Amino acid sequence: MQTDQLNTPILHVVHCIDTEGPLDEDIDATFKRIEGLFGVRLPVSAETLTALQRRDIPLDGLEHEIAAVITPNLLSYNRNWADIRSMLDEALSPQFRREMTDDTGRGWVYSWHCLDHLGYTANPRRKDLGYGKVFHFYRSVLAETGSRDDEVNWHFHPLSLTREPLAAATSYSNSMDILLSVLARRIIEDGWFPTTNRPGFHSERPDSHAFLEQWIPFDYANQSCVLSESEQKDTHLGRFGDWRRAPLDWIGYHPHHDDYQVPGQCRRWIFRCLNVGTRLRQLTEADVHDAFRDALTRGSAILAFADHDYRDIRPDVRHVRMLLEKVGREFPSVRLRFSGAEEAARRHTTALANETPAAPPDFSIELDGNRVHVRLAHGSLFGPQPFLAMKTRSGHYHHDNFDVVEPGRHWTYVLDEQTLPLSDVECVGVGGAGRCGGYGVARIVAGEPQHS
Repeated sequence: MQTDQLNTPILHVVHCIDTEGPLDEDIDATFKRIEGLFGVRLPVSAETLTALQRRDIPLDGLEHEIAAVITPNLLSYNRNWADIRSMLDEALSPQFRREMTDDTGRGWVYSWHCLDHLGYTANPRRKDLGYGKVFHFYRSVLAETGSRDDEVNWHFHPLSLTREPLAAATSYSNSMDILLSVLARRIIEDGWFPTTNRPGFHSERPDSHAFLEQWIPFDYANQSCVLSESEQKDTHLGRFGDWRRAPLDWIGYHPHHDDYQVPGQCRRWIFRCLNVGTRLRQLTEADVHDAFRDALTRGSAILAFADHDYRDIRPDVRHVRMLLEKVGREFPSVRLRFSGAEEAARRHTTALANETPAAPPDFSIELDGNRVHVRLAHGSLFGPQPFLAMKTRSGHYHHDNFDVVEPGRHWTYVLDEQTLPLSDVECVGVGGAGRCGGYGVARIVAGEPQHS
């Protein structure tokens, strides 16, 4: 679509935060990580660490790579909730948000992609384990601070084969028990369903690609770079965060069924989202220039970038602001809009298609004997069926497929000896995302429907 088919060209600026809560790493753990990544064993001391950061110790050509992993900024963690709250006291303040405003007068906007730490065999980094610990903290603090433009979104870390907490992984299939129970609890306990994903470890694979294609319309995942091959050995040859074949533009694409990295005919949108404040695939001035250019030539683009809440996000915000101010002077006709990830995706994709956004789903749910009926009463549904969630009287959460009565409109589920006996079930819920974002949830407890 050409610029004249839209209004003034818009560049949405989207700050995604992989929101994982506190993280701690003592100096012994830092040196163990160096040994694991590079096979280099050194005496553990603050003096050695400083020398490594300065590249003063000869390491057969590994000096630069090791220093990149242990910069002072990367080792400066928010080690507890008090540290995070101290950071947020300024980061969420109107004064900080409005150090730079967009062309609508809006201050900085954050998208908090919240993770649940579950299923680990140990906790050496002293994360806050348990369902909803991160999600509930951020929901509460955003409400308390009146952060109405910020979004709470989705983030999931697949577990490794051993469920060792320091290991990264890519398989949703090996973590399905955790994944499905978290989504079921989001529906039943919190009346919430995800619309916008940030992939754990920046990684997608065929199984997660297929899962996301069923449920989540917007995916800030593509980390394609001009220099696509990482110098870091733990990410070499696409081991994690493989986006080497993906588009380099800031427009987004529908992925191919067989290869999530190339355009195809799938439903969801994948957007490019590079890193700030970390060691690889970092957002550069050239990337920002390309985003402005894409907005100018296509009428709309999304410049998205990601960091973590267990480090101070404020320097990252100021760095991106500097890039926007510098590059923006070359593109006076492009209007900046600070946006949440879902808001940007909805506005951008409907602008490109020159259509009005479809309404999110509104479900009705009722129990007829032991058969649950769910209907799409209004709006649109992304994917073939709503997400079915069940809670038993013993406190366990389950997910299953519906039976389809009318495709896209009416689904049923029977509670009996082949599924769960009706007498064992405390609550049944459904959730789903809309085709253009937004979500709907409906729940029934003891035969009484509740909507949110």
